[in-house]
Amino acid sequence: MNRIQRSVGAVIGSAVGDALGAPFEFGPAGAFSARFPVPGAGGEMCGGGGWDPGEATDDTQMAVLVAESLLERGELDPPDIFARFQRWAASDPKDIGLQTEDVLTNGMPWDLAAAVHFQVSQRAAGNGSLMRATTSAVHFARGGPHATMAAARRIAALTHGDRAAWEGTAVFHELIRVTLEGAEPLAALPGILDLVHPDHRPRYATVLAADWHPDQATEFNGAVWPCLGSAVWALRTTGGFEDAVRAAIDLGGDTDTVAAVTGGLAGAYYGPDVIPDRWTALLHVPLPGSGGRVLRLPQLTDLAHRLAA
Repeated sequence: MNRIQRSVGAVIGSAVGDALGAPFEFGPAGAFSARFPVPGAGGEMCGGGGWDPGEATDDTQMAVLVAESLLERGELDPPDIFARFQRWAASDPKDIGLQTEDVLTNGMPWDLAAAVHFQVSQRAAGNGSLMRATTSAVHFARGGPHATMAAARRIAALTHGDRAAWEGTAVFHELIRVTLEGAEPLAALPGILDLVHPDHRPRYATVLAADWHPDQATEFNGAVWPCLGSAVWALRTTGGFEDAVRAAIDLGGDTDTVAAVTGGLAGAYYGPDVIPDRWTALLHVPLPGSGGRVLRLPQLTDLAHRLAA
């Protein structure tokens, strides 16, 4: 499997996980398997909770906005990404994180909005920068570990002032980079942790350890470190894309984001051919603030190709 195929798997896998997990958000553990006890039987893209069957949430919508900025600007342009986020937030998306909404609507400029929010609230370690990171991870993968992790931190900082969110997003970028190279992402974790800021390394070392289980999390999986840890756990403890995403959603809580992060990793690892057609057939990504555009599988595949080029 080549880099392009893995890149398509990452982008499509993340969007699929997002859309599958959305109807189960903030529900109890095991709800997905309780409703769909037989893997592969079909019907899992069920919709619900305000989401149409196959509809991706703000996780994928923001990931597409990041991707389109990178492709159209030809470089990382933080003010441009922030402006796209603002247009999207002002267009009444079905869902937007409370912290992200505050940062994008508080009237501060792009380079101060998140920092000021963090100074006031002292709480900005949500998973909102991690959830949208698959597209940028694919784009920056060719730059090597330091470049991709630096880009992750800069994009995360647009909406999240807490460095914990920057570091989790950076770890995810590097996991995707390693996987796109055809290497084993789990085996790369010790080296990746060496590149994490020392103040945050112990926390990530805990949730990324081989013996960690999401039941051991001390925070809700809407926080960045248990979200990332849960995604890595799902990849580590299952044997295929479908099983990994199912395991992620069955954790309950912030199911769309945990499944989106899991889907990005598992899609890069296993490739696009194993992502079930019954899931991708219904997949669609509406883009509020973008003239009514809706991206489906062909457009997302093309986006992945261009990001990886």
